[in-house]
Amino acid sequence: MTPDLNKLSLKELKDLQSQVVKAIGSFEDRKKKEALAELEDKARSLGFSLSELTGTVAPRKRAPAAAKYANPANAADTWSGRGRKPRWFEAALKSGKSADDMAI
Repeated sequence: MTPDLNKLSLKELKDLQSQVVKAIGSFEDRKKKEALAELEDKARSLGFSLSELTGTVAPRKRAPAAAKYANPANAADTWSGRGRKPRWFEAALKSGKSADDMAI
């Protein structure tokens, strides 16, 4: 049952187009998942993992850094020394404190 495209309005054609794009994307995703599952099964049957064979390893997650500095006004505010300096750290430096004064 193919719709007569010449009888559809512009809105109906655009709706149909978006449905086709979604259907194609869904189809490709399904096929990729099926192929990946098949490859993983084959690798497992040979005694390997797929990541071992392809040389890809899942990225490691870094553990949170330990706090190195504490806010003199509120010891619950801490900073690891990584990333952007907190406002309280900048303010303490401007008021004459050193980083060593705030070290934990």
